[in-house]
Parts: sequence; structure tokens; C-alpha cells
Amino acid sequence: MDAGSVVTLTAEKPVAGGWMLARHDGAIVFVAGALPGEVVDVLIRRLQKGSAWADVVSVRQASPDRVGEFNPCGGNVLAHAGYEAQLRLKAAIIDDAFRRVGRCPLPSLPQVVGSPATGYRMRARLHVQQGQVGFYREHSHDLCPVAQTGQLSSAAEAVVDALNGQAVVLRASGVTVVELSENREGTQRVLHCVVRPGGDGAALTALGQVAGVTGLSWASEGLPRVTVASGQPDITESFVRGDRRWTLTRNVRAFFQGNRFLLDGLVQHVCDQLHRGGVADLYAGVGLFSVAATALGHLPVVAVESDAVAGRDLKNNGREWRGLLQTRVASVEDYLQSHRALSVATVVVDPPRTGLTRQVLSALIAQQVARVVYVSCDVATLARDARVWLAAGYRLTDLQAFDLFPQTAHIETVAVFDWSA
Repeated sequence: MDAGSVVTLTAEKPVAGGWMLARHDGAIVFVAGALPGEVVDVLIRRLQKGSAWADVVSVRQASPDRVGEFNPCGGNVLAHAGYEAQLRLKAAIIDDAFRRVGRCPLPSLPQVVGSPATGYRMRARLHVQQGQVGFYREHSHDLCPVAQTGQLSSAAEAVVDALNGQAVVLRASGVTVVELSENREGTQRVLHCVVRPGGDGAALTALGQVAGVTGLSWASEGLPRVTVASGQPDITESFVRGDRRWTLTRNVRAFFQGNRFLLDGLVQHVCDQLHRGGVADLYAGVGLFSVAATALGHLPVVAVESDAVAGRDLKNNGREWRGLLQTRVASVEDYLQSHRALSVATVVVDPPRTGLTRQVLSALIAQQVARVVYVSCDVATLARDARVWLAAGYRLTDLQAFDLFPQTAHIETVAVFDWSA
């Protein structure tokens, strides 16, 4: 088996990243475009340390779950499977990661809360090449049309189509990336353009006049200064639970969960896991969980965020709850270094894809917090960190997943760890 060769394999099971695990002459092969049980011909793309990565070139024996051809545009690496099958695949991916990486076999497959598979996405990072705007094809820098994915709302797709009609402006301005963000209702839609050094961002005012765009800003690559070209660069979300109401305002550049259909359910689920006795929300972003916890009476609440843009929004969102919600713009490592005794019953962590650092893990374990609610966008790093929590004396007491990115390999998982001593 060499790079460039074609071999016939039987796909066995899904693993993190949306790959299907197969074997050939004793070697592990990670296959893109297959489904469990399928017999496929694959092209070997890469070999490394006894493993190989391959793409399906033909399907000899198809799974009954197959509904189309493999199309990895915008991360849609599971779109060739029916949606119910996708949910089963993602549950199996979580189970595999906890067994293999976390050394923690689950008693049963976790529940995966499904979503409408189209029009779900509120945030997207779009790339620009030769004046055209689109997603990258998986594992490449090849551009593909956003409409192929079905991820964006029809109104957002119309905006992208209009941007593609402004190729002269995009090229002249030197735009390399367009960040698009809208609210759940689709009544606010903001663009932020990243311009290569030397580009003429002033010409981008024309893009702010595109129908459906409520705000436009731009910045040069690597420089902090942001120019608002038109409208309002912020977006406001309103939340209601029973008689409690709260709002969050976020800049187009700030991280925020991307699925309009599951956002409320995710927030409700996390808040339902909070113990009485106060909450520390680490990696708090603009306050998605911390403001909700405050509004719902889980007091006191402290929220920590290191990113300057999200941190500014967090502070602004916390002003309505002054005296109940403390906000800190600092790294989680620095905050825990200066707060060695958190007087809270629950810690919520929603770290980046790389998971928790050793410093954060050690600091939280040393404090023996009663409950940790871990919100993860990467099941492999969650399972890796779960192994540390369990070895330190915690129990995994709840695990549920939310399919925030249908058709893709991404899965949001919420794990609850309780101190067992």
C-alpha cells in the first residue's frame, strides 16, 4: 500500500473527524466518504507511522444509510448519510473517543439532540479567492459555493451571492476573509472583512449597501484597528425562560455558538446542570451561560474570558446584572492562579477545540469543585480531559450531545463531572 495506490476496503466504524476506520494488511486506514459496513475502493492520499488516509473513489457495496455522493464542501463530510444515521454515527464517535482515548467505556450510547439540517448556521467564516466568496473544501484551500452545503439561511445565501457580484470591489480591496454573523431570527446580519496589507478597505462601503446587511466592518490582517464602514457591527439575541428574560449583544468578530435551532436548548441544558451555591463560567465568551445563570438565579456568578473582543461584550452584557455577575477579562490560567479558592458549587468550562490546559486541569482538580460542567466542541480532547478528571476522583454523571453542525463531523458534547470523595 503506497500513496497514490487504489485498494479495496471494508469500512468498520466512525471515528473523530468523520473518518471511517478500515484496515488493510494490518494497517489502519482512515477513509473519507464511506459509511460503516460499506465495501469501497479508496485512493491512498497519505501514509504516516503505519496509518493511512484515503478517499473513496467508488462504492462496491453501499450502506442502506447512504443518500448521496460524498461532498466535503464546508465540512459536510457526513452529508452522504441520512440524517438519523448521522446522529447514530456521532453517538458512536463519542462512544469510541471515551473508550479509546478516555479509557472510560460508556454504559450506553449518548443521546444526540438533532437539528434541522439546513439553514441552521448563524456564523460562518467565508474565504475569498479571485473576488469570489465561499467555503473551503475539507482538507484543502479549494473554494466551493456556500449553496452546496445548505448550512446558511436563504437570506444569508442571497447576501453571499450579492458579494460574488461585487468581485471587482473584493479584489480591489484585497479582502481575504468575510466573517458573517446573524441573529436567530435573521433580522440582523453583519459582515466583517479581513483585508490584506495594502488593500483599500475604504472601497468596502459599497458592500454595506447589499440588501440584508445591517452592518459592515473591516480590518487589515494582523492589525487591531477595526473600521466600521456602515451600519451597526453588533448583534443582539433575546432569551426567555418562564418569567425570566435576558439579552446578549455580541460583535460580529466575537465567538458565539452557531446553531439557531439548538441555541436555547443548549443553554437550558447547561443551566439545568448547575448546583445551588454559585457558578464560575470559565471561557465565558460574551456570556452565553453566565448571563443565563445569573438571570435564572444561580448566584453568585463569575465569568472569565481572555479574548479582547468577546471580553468587551461580556462586560457590557454583565452591566444589567451588576452586583450579581462579576466579569473578568483575563486568561483562565491567570484567573485561577490568583483565585486559588473558588467559592462556587459549579464550574462551567467551554474551552477551545484544544481542550483544557494542564495548568487549568490541575488548578480545578486541586480545588475539588463539587461539579464541573464541560461543554466541548471536540470529543477527542474532551475524552482526553475526562480521563484526568476520572483519575482524580471525579465521576462522569451525565453526558449529552447537541448536533450544532448537521452534515459535518463536528459535535457539541456536554459532560458533567461530580466530585466523588
